[in-house]
Amino acid sequence: MLRRVSELGPVTATRLAEEFGMTSAGVRRHLERLDEEGLIAPSETAPARRGRGRPARAYVVTPEGHRSLATGYGDVATEALQFVADRFGEDAVAEFARELLAAMESRYAAIIDATGDDLESRATALAQALAADGYAASARPVGPSGLGLQLCQGHCPMHEVAARFPQFCEEETAVFARLLGVHVQRLATLAGGEHVCTTFVPNGTAAQPEVLGLRPTAADHPQRRAGSEGQHPTAHDTTGHPNHLNHPHDSTEHDENDTNGRHDEGSA
Repeated sequence: MLRRVSELGPVTATRLAEEFGMTSAGVRRHLERLDEEGLIAPSETAPARRGRGRPARAYVVTPEGHRSLATGYGDVATEALQFVADRFGEDAVAEFARELLAAMESRYAAIIDATGDDLESRATALAQALAADGYAASARPVGPSGLGLQLCQGHCPMHEVAARFPQFCEEETAVFARLLGVHVQRLATLAGGEHVCTTFVPNGTAAQPEVLGLRPTAADHPQRRAGSEGQHPTAHDTTGHPNHLNHPHDSTEHDENDTNGRHDEGSA
């Protein structure tokens, strides 16, 4: 259940009930336990309201939840890279990140190039390759027709390492740009404390996140590569609330049994 929330979040009990073939009430009991354990939390981005009553509550995985999904080697890897940084400097870590992600780029290139020149097809192929490597990735068009796409990664096997060493996020963003053949912009990262990594892929050089009403702002770690324009931006709407480019997992469903603002505790 926790892994599925990481892949689909923000996601409601109704959607998860469909995924698992369970009742909404049964799913809510699992979600309540995960919430009590601090592994998931209600999303700050509320689903769009539809019909009477309040929108159904949607959940995302917390940083603690992502840590519980990790392999357990994150701490060892972070300590090893810290040793490298202390002995040989941060540039050595950046070089390691480039070498590691160059191998990923080489594997993905043949898969993506086989789809042709269509940007959406290439982004979809990239998302599928990332998903196969455990990144819970997806891609879809965003904004007015033809403006661009968003690439989302609901899980990152290296997010603990990247939280300490942003060079990995920087190099990954540069790899995406080369694979897709366009300048891309990272809007949010799991390493920076967001519930998903979101990358804006413009369909042409003129398309920018600001056109969507989003205001990229500097996140925790500065970017150093030109491919990411010197910063890790995060997306906000005009009200100042996080808005991950209308994340494909943002639920727009309404729990019709919740018309009084309470969860349905009976069978769905």
